[in-house]
Amino acid sequence: MRHENSLDADYFEGIFAADEDPWGLDSESYEAAKFDDSIAAITDRRYERGFEIGCAQGALTRRLAPLCGALLAIDVSTTALDRARKRCADQPNVTFEQMAYPREQPSAARFDLMILSEVAYYWDAGDLGRAADQIAGALAPGGRILLVHWTGETDYPQTGDGAVEALWDRLHPILRVERADRREKYRLDLWRRS
Repeated sequence: MRHENSLDADYFEGIFAADEDPWGLDSESYEAAKFDDSIAAITDRRYERGFEIGCAQGALTRRLAPLCGALLAIDVSTTALDRARKRCADQPNVTFEQMAYPREQPSAARFDLMILSEVAYYWDAGDLGRAADQIAGALAPGGRILLVHWTGETDYPQTGDGAVEALWDRLHPILRVERADRREKYRLDLWRRS
Protein backbone atom coordinates (compact mmCIF):
# COMPACT_ATOMS: atom_id res chain seq x y z
CA MET A 1 0.00 0.00 0.00
CA ARG A 2 1.37 3.39 -1.03
CA HIS A 3 2.26 5.93 1.69
CA GLU A 4 0.16 9.06 1.37
CA ASN A 5 2.47 11.51 3.13
CA SER A 6 6.17 12.27 2.81
CA LEU A 7 8.31 9.75 4.64
CA ASP A 8 9.74 11.22 7.85
CA ALA A 9 13.00 11.12 9.79
CA ASP A 10 11.91 8.15 11.91
CA TYR A 11 11.34 6.05 8.78
CA PHE A 12 14.88 6.67 7.49
CA GLU A 13 16.54 6.47 10.88
CA GLY A 14 15.00 3.02 11.29
CA ILE A 15 16.32 1.92 7.90
CA PHE A 16 19.89 3.08 8.59
CA ALA A 17 19.93 1.83 12.18
CA ALA A 18 18.85 -1.65 11.09
CA ASP A 19 21.32 -2.14 8.23
CA GLU A 20 24.91 -1.11 7.56
CA ASP A 21 24.20 -0.92 3.81
CA PRO A 22 20.51 -0.33 3.17
CA TRP A 23 19.61 -0.44 -0.50
CA GLY A 24 23.05 -1.92 -1.26
CA LEU A 25 24.58 1.48 -1.96
CA ASP A 26 28.06 0.10 -1.29
CA SER A 27 27.60 -3.46 -2.51
CA GLU A 28 25.14 -3.75 -5.40
CA SER A 29 26.30 -3.61 -9.03
CA TYR A 30 23.10 -1.72 -9.87
CA GLU A 31 24.11 1.10 -7.50
CA ALA A 32 27.69 1.19 -8.79
CA ALA A 33 26.50 1.44 -12.41
CA LYS A 34 23.97 4.12 -11.48
CA PHE A 35 26.64 6.17 -9.68
CA ASP A 36 29.00 5.76 -12.68
CA ASP A 37 26.24 6.98 -15.00
CA SER A 38 25.42 9.91 -12.70
CA ILE A 39 29.01 11.13 -12.48
CA ALA A 40 29.58 10.67 -16.23
CA ALA A 41 26.59 12.94 -16.93
CA ILE A 42 28.11 15.92 -15.11
CA THR A 43 31.92 15.65 -15.45
CA ASP A 44 32.16 18.01 -18.40
CA ARG A 45 32.63 20.93 -16.02
CA ARG A 46 33.52 21.89 -12.45
CA TYR A 47 30.91 23.34 -10.09
CA GLU A 48 31.49 26.18 -7.67
CA ARG A 49 28.75 25.10 -5.24
CA GLY A 50 26.89 21.78 -5.18
CA PHE A 51 23.90 20.61 -3.15
CA GLU A 52 23.17 16.90 -2.67
CA ILE A 53 19.73 16.20 -1.24
CA GLY A 54 19.48 12.88 0.59
CA CYS A 55 23.16 11.90 0.73
CA ALA A 56 22.55 8.71 2.75
CA GLN A 57 25.91 7.22 3.75
CA GLY A 58 27.90 9.38 1.36
CA ALA A 59 28.62 6.86 -1.41
CA LEU A 60 27.72 9.33 -4.15
CA THR A 61 28.90 12.31 -2.08
CA ARG A 62 32.45 10.99 -2.13
CA ARG A 63 32.34 10.87 -5.93
CA LEU A 64 30.74 14.31 -6.25
CA ALA A 65 33.26 16.06 -3.99
CA PRO A 66 36.09 16.37 -6.57
CA LEU A 67 33.68 18.05 -9.01
CA CYS A 68 32.70 20.83 -6.60
CA GLY A 69 34.49 23.74 -5.00
CA ALA A 70 32.04 23.37 -2.10
CA LEU A 71 29.43 20.66 -1.63
CA LEU A 72 26.56 20.74 0.87
CA ALA A 73 25.22 17.22 1.48
CA ILE A 74 22.09 16.76 3.57
CA ASP A 75 20.09 13.89 4.96
CA VAL A 76 17.32 13.49 7.49
CA SER A 77 18.99 10.53 9.27
CA THR A 78 21.67 11.19 11.89
CA THR A 79 22.98 7.64 11.49
CA ALA A 80 23.39 8.10 7.74
CA LEU A 81 25.12 11.46 8.25
CA ASP A 82 27.55 10.00 10.81
CA ARG A 83 28.56 7.37 8.24
CA ALA A 84 28.81 9.94 5.44
CA ARG A 85 31.01 12.23 7.55
CA LYS A 86 33.41 9.36 8.25
CA ARG A 87 33.51 8.36 4.59
CA CYS A 88 34.28 11.90 3.46
CA ALA A 89 36.47 13.02 6.37
CA ASP A 90 39.35 13.72 3.98
CA GLN A 91 37.17 15.96 1.76
CA PRO A 92 37.38 19.44 3.35
CA ASN A 93 35.11 20.97 0.70
CA VAL A 94 32.11 18.85 1.84
CA THR A 95 29.74 20.10 4.54
CA PHE A 96 27.05 17.86 6.01
CA GLU A 97 23.82 19.02 7.61
CA GLN A 98 20.82 17.22 9.01
CA MET A 99 17.80 18.59 7.25
CA ALA A 100 14.26 17.40 6.48
CA TYR A 101 14.21 18.82 2.96
CA PRO A 102 12.11 20.37 1.48
CA ARG A 103 10.35 21.44 4.69
CA GLU A 104 13.75 22.63 5.89
CA GLN A 105 15.99 24.35 3.39
CA PRO A 106 19.52 25.70 3.32
CA SER A 107 20.09 29.40 3.85
CA ALA A 108 19.90 31.70 0.87
CA ALA A 109 22.81 30.06 -0.98
CA ARG A 110 22.79 29.64 -4.77
CA PHE A 111 23.95 26.37 -6.29
CA ASP A 112 25.21 25.55 -9.75
CA LEU A 113 24.70 21.81 -9.21
CA MET A 114 21.79 20.17 -7.39
CA ILE A 115 21.56 16.39 -7.01
CA LEU A 116 18.32 14.53 -6.31
CA SER A 117 19.31 10.88 -6.44
CA GLU A 118 16.60 8.48 -5.28
CA VAL A 119 14.82 11.05 -3.10
CA ALA A 120 11.93 12.84 -4.83
CA TYR A 121 9.58 9.87 -4.69
CA TYR A 122 9.65 9.97 -0.88
CA TRP A 123 7.76 13.29 -0.98
CA ASP A 124 4.04 13.90 -1.21
CA ALA A 125 2.58 16.45 -3.63
CA GLY A 126 2.93 19.33 -1.16
CA ASP A 127 6.60 18.63 -0.57
CA LEU A 128 7.26 18.24 -4.29
CA GLY A 129 5.80 21.73 -4.72
CA ARG A 130 8.00 23.08 -1.90
CA ALA A 131 11.05 21.43 -3.47
CA ALA A 132 10.26 22.95 -6.88
CA ASP A 133 9.92 26.41 -5.34
CA GLN A 134 13.22 26.05 -3.47
CA ILE A 135 15.01 24.77 -6.57
CA ALA A 136 13.67 27.69 -8.61
CA GLY A 137 15.05 30.11 -6.04
CA ALA A 138 18.36 28.38 -5.38
CA LEU A 139 19.55 27.21 -8.80
CA ALA A 140 22.04 29.68 -10.28
CA PRO A 141 21.79 30.78 -13.93
CA GLY A 142 23.31 28.00 -16.05
CA GLY A 143 23.11 25.65 -13.05
CA ARG A 144 22.18 22.00 -13.42
CA ILE A 145 19.88 19.58 -11.63
CA LEU A 146 20.62 15.87 -11.84
CA LEU A 147 17.72 13.58 -10.95
CA VAL A 148 18.15 9.80 -10.81
CA HIS A 149 15.25 7.61 -9.71
CA TRP A 150 14.25 3.95 -9.60
CA THR A 151 11.35 3.30 -11.98
CA GLY A 152 10.06 0.08 -10.44
CA GLU A 153 7.12 -0.27 -8.08
CA THR A 154 7.39 1.16 -4.57
CA ASP A 155 5.12 1.94 -1.65
CA TYR A 156 6.44 5.51 -1.50
CA PRO A 157 4.15 8.54 -1.95
CA GLN A 158 5.28 8.88 -5.61
CA THR A 159 6.70 6.71 -8.34
CA GLY A 160 10.07 7.72 -9.79
CA ASP A 161 8.38 8.80 -13.00
CA GLY A 162 5.59 10.63 -11.18
CA ALA A 163 7.97 12.57 -8.94
CA VAL A 164 10.24 13.68 -11.78
CA GLU A 165 7.29 14.65 -13.97
CA ALA A 166 5.72 16.66 -11.11
CA LEU A 167 8.96 18.60 -10.63
CA TRP A 168 9.28 19.17 -14.39
CA ASP A 169 5.70 20.48 -14.57
CA ARG A 170 6.60 23.16 -12.03
CA LEU A 171 10.12 23.94 -13.24
CA HIS A 172 10.04 23.64 -17.03
CA PRO A 173 9.55 27.38 -17.64
CA ILE A 174 13.07 28.06 -16.30
CA LEU A 175 14.84 24.86 -17.39
CA ARG A 176 15.85 22.96 -20.49
CA VAL A 177 16.53 19.25 -20.80
CA GLU A 178 20.16 18.28 -21.37
CA ARG A 179 19.62 14.53 -20.93
CA ALA A 180 16.66 12.24 -20.39
CA ASP A 181 17.88 8.64 -20.25
CA ARG A 182 15.99 5.52 -19.29
CA ARG A 183 17.85 2.46 -18.15
CA GLU A 184 16.41 -0.93 -17.28
CA LYS A 185 15.64 0.04 -13.66
CA TYR A 186 16.08 3.79 -13.37
CA ARG A 187 15.81 7.10 -15.16
CA LEU A 188 18.45 9.83 -15.30
CA ASP A 189 17.38 13.39 -16.03
CA LEU A 190 19.76 16.32 -16.36
CA TRP A 191 18.21 19.77 -16.55
CA ARG A 192 19.88 23.15 -16.94
CA ARG A 193 18.65 26.57 -15.96
CA SER A 194 18.14 28.76 -19.02
